[in-house]
Amino acid sequence: MRLPHLSRAFCALIALPSALIAQGEIPVDLLMSAPYPGGLTAAPSGGLVAWVLNDKGVRNIWVAAPPAYQGRQLTQYTKADGQDIGSLVWSKDASALFFVRGSGPNRVGEIANPTSDPAGQEQAAWRVPVSGGAPVKIGAAASIAMSPDGTSLAFVRRGTIWTSPVTAGATPTQVASIRGALGSLAWSPDGSRILFASSRGTHALIGILDLQRKAITWLAPSVDTDHSPVWSPDGRHVAFLREAATTKRLIFTPDRRGEPFSIVVADAMSGEGRAVFRADTGRGSIFREIVGPQLTWAAGDRLIFPWEKTGWTSLYAVPVAGGAPLLLTPGEFEVEYVTFTPDKREIVYNSNQGDIDRRDIWRVNVAGGPPRAVTTGADIEWQPAVTSDGGAIAFLKSGTRVPAHAVIQVGSAAPRELATGTIPADFPVQRMVDPQQVILTSTDGLTIHAQLFVPTGAKPGDKRPAAIFFHGGSKRQMLLGWNYSSYYANAYAMNQHLASKGYVVLAVNYRSGIGYGLDFREALNYGASGGAEYQDVMAAGLYLAGRPDVDRAKIALWGGSYGGYLTAMGLSRASDLFAAGVDMHGVHDWNVGIKNFVPSYNPLENPDRTRRAFNASPMATVDGWRSPVLVIHGDDDRNVQFVETVTLVEALRDRGVDVEQLIFPDEIHGFLRWDRWVQAYKASSEFLDRKLGVARK
Repeated sequence: MRLPHLSRAFCALIALPSALIAQGEIPVDLLMSAPYPGGLTAAPSGGLVAWVLNDKGVRNIWVAAPPAYQGRQLTQYTKADGQDIGSLVWSKDASALFFVRGSGPNRVGEIANPTSDPAGQEQAAWRVPVSGGAPVKIGAAASIAMSPDGTSLAFVRRGTIWTSPVTAGATPTQVASIRGALGSLAWSPDGSRILFASSRGTHALIGILDLQRKAITWLAPSVDTDHSPVWSPDGRHVAFLREAATTKRLIFTPDRRGEPFSIVVADAMSGEGRAVFRADTGRGSIFREIVGPQLTWAAGDRLIFPWEKTGWTSLYAVPVAGGAPLLLTPGEFEVEYVTFTPDKREIVYNSNQGDIDRRDIWRVNVAGGPPRAVTTGADIEWQPAVTSDGGAIAFLKSGTRVPAHAVIQVGSAAPRELATGTIPADFPVQRMVDPQQVILTSTDGLTIHAQLFVPTGAKPGDKRPAAIFFHGGSKRQMLLGWNYSSYYANAYAMNQHLASKGYVVLAVNYRSGIGYGLDFREALNYGASGGAEYQDVMAAGLYLAGRPDVDRAKIALWGGSYGGYLTAMGLSRASDLFAAGVDMHGVHDWNVGIKNFVPSYNPLENPDRTRRAFNASPMATVDGWRSPVLVIHGDDDRNVQFVETVTLVEALRDRGVDVEQLIFPDEIHGFLRWDRWVQAYKASSEFLDRKLGVARK
């Protein structure tokens, strides 16, 4: 079997004689031992890049400088305390980095404290010199923005905007108190004003704070949801996206068309605005976001934005003065992570063009022309960052066996690692399996993509236990390799672990996920409108049951969040097919799940809709649940209310179902502590072995 492309850091491992490499079960903590990178960002000068590395729950900032680009650890945190690091912002001269440490508050204002530290935790902005030294705290903050001259920092602190000199030890000053949830801070080119967005539940506004006049100008206020504001290069205008107000759209139901979104350009002094683009009615009328700037004022006074006019997430350019939009990325694929060259003449992005279950990096001119591939092959690349001189592109990369790591491509040279030696030398590269693309036909005829992990060492006639994995979201996609999300990289490790123990594993990209176009993502009758994804659960189960190498009496389900929902759907409706399951923080009643994200949702307003949502929930068919289940949940979950697991456990106990639980006090949805992930997966693995009657190796 041909191995996928492996980076040079692993050449020594690959060269080892196979007889020297242990076979059999791969411990899940070993599979999760590689540090996970994120937050990759390029400095505005000097060609430097920085990123965050999460090494078994210890998060630190790393930097690399030209020409060698040998990464070094900048911060020196040593505790696995579950405190996240994000919002990296460079000083203008690249001599310092500013960042936010700590997670945001939940709906009652509590900061995540996954270690249950009696002293509590905070979310705060910090400054660290690139030359080295201890970080200095600036103060409580949720997001930060650097002034154009590099002398001041702006940040949000619970309904207020503050500024602070960038020098160490400076005292921040509150400059505004504004209603709503504040974000999207951006200084004007001359540094005299701060642009912001204020979300107010039913609508959202764009405003400009004049620091000298101590006054706010609202830009073309309306009942609609305005967001993603950007300054013109001369600071005279602001462009922003406007999504039409609606009370009819409901989360977790198909949303294919509606009142079209638009782009508004407003005068920064008077606040008067006009629409320079309005999406067509029908397909693509509802805005579909990307990862990166949703709207960019690019070279040649062109506004760059995503649009699903063709049924696929593509990039378009429209003149600031108005006119016909230009399609920049034509084809049936999804554009995802987006950034720009420093001169804003080119877009650098990743997509699944030509390889629908992977990602490559591409670039295209904002004026049009054919996109050009930056990367090709069987690896997965994402989160590009272009260096300040435009001569190199840093990005994150993974393969089927090599987990995510940061690389840089200088000119036309081959990409090289930014931090060699950070992945453990004993990482089990050779012992993993390469997932195979499987295309299923669901029970209603819909095409479904999946990844199949076939254990090695099978003999003719062997009947293996099997496990089906469902991702969360549901707007997510599992890939043919280590995932670009830390949550799903962990899930990929778990699937490899199960395969190493002899399980046949199938990871299913069910309907309502991303990667396959608008109609697949907004599948009819999905979620709270009918639970149509259950047909994909059954299709996966029947596919495995029909394989000659699978013991159809030993097929299990597992997944988290939306994947927990589908696990519960399978167990409550088809316990004769699915022998056991692991349900991590799953949704069990859509009327509870919707209200968690839409507090104004009132199930009494529309009885038919409420009934349909409940009937699409596992709680509606809990009487049919007979298979044993392990439920796992953190009780500070901000995505799925903890009560979802409480009510399920109560219902299963009432019906005599074998239910086990693993509860993490003070942990959030995507567990902040590495050891909690390991504990959850070890418990899941042991549970499945016991309930399926699988002998431990």
